[in-house]
Amino acid sequence: MTSDIALFRRRLLKNPRQVSAIAPSSRTLARAMTLGLGPRSGPVVEFGPGTGRFTEAILARGVLPRDLTLFELDEEFVPYLRQKFPGVTVHQVPAQEAPRLVGQGVGTVISGLPLLSMPPEVREGIISAAFAILAPRGRFVQFTYGPRPPLPPETITALGLTVGKGNKVWANLPPATVYRFRRG
Repeated sequence: MTSDIALFRRRLLKNPRQVSAIAPSSRTLARAMTLGLGPRSGPVVEFGPGTGRFTEAILARGVLPRDLTLFELDEEFVPYLRQKFPGVTVHQVPAQEAPRLVGQGVGTVISGLPLLSMPPEVREGIISAAFAILAPRGRFVQFTYGPRPPLPPETITALGLTVGKGNKVWANLPPATVYRFRRG
């Protein structure tokens, strides 16, 4: 099996806009993104798992493979994820398709997607999909490299969301901040 780093670099060179990162997420960021998950978290969905760094952390927290569904577009990441994480469902479709493929009642959606670099209509479609499948008290977890939340204030207000800011993860390239969104 190809190493995570080699696969990441190859895909970054082939499609930098889709990969949209200069290095894979660190294990420290993965732990911060998955904080609070465990065997009783209910179903978990991950948008944009890439090589699976957050996926590893989700499973390490005790989420069962059968309770984890991944949405990844990259043609090489998908078979890699399927081989690396047996029992985890991997869909090669956009995150916006989640409501068609996953039932309501998801406890957490973890997103590694570069939301701020996406056109507003794509970003809003992804967020709408996440909240369409989340349980009433479910949460959407997203990181960003910038100083502000990864959703514009008008989107947060329009969707009636509350946002919790986590600590800055300095042990990531570049440093990142985790945000948790819930319905207000």
